[in-house]
Amino acid sequence: MADKVMGRNDAPVTIIEYSSLTCPHCASFHKDTLPMIRKTYIDSGKVRLIYRDYPLDGMALAAAMMARCAGSKRYFGFIELLFRNQEEWAQAKNPRAELARIALFGGMPEKDFDACLKNEPLMNAIRSRAQADGKKHGIDSTPTFIIEGEKISGAYPFDHFKKIIDDALNR
Repeated sequence: MADKVMGRNDAPVTIIEYSSLTCPHCASFHKDTLPMIRKTYIDSGKVRLIYRDYPLDGMALAAAMMARCAGSKRYFGFIELLFRNQEEWAQAKNPRAELARIALFGGMPEKDFDACLKNEPLMNAIRSRAQADGKKHGIDSTPTFIIEGEKISGAYPFDHFKKIIDDALNR
């Protein structure tokens, strides 16, 4: 399964993010911290972010599948939309219907959304990767980040990431 990458491949620092789309701390990171990391480091070519799905429940898995089915050009737009509206869809009486609404808003017809959620190879690939990476890096919560080999668990403020990234850039 192909990585979803934000930033230049030749950036000197790589951040791997493991995130669950139903995790409130992950949503907080994406709303509050990632925009500053993007502006300061990713857009300037200093950092690339590799986003990896680490679904903690069935709804997070369905949302991750939906974002992947949206295609590479719309992928991060879907991730942002899902995190920004997480409370609405993840805590809805009918979360599947809310995901279908978000999919439609993002340009994915309901028949495509339904077909996506039935895509067992995609479902199995997301689960297998999360399981393998979880073992490899000892992931027990989301969000978890691997920054140049250093594991950071939690949605810390920008200043925390800035120190780690700056240290990595200075090595």
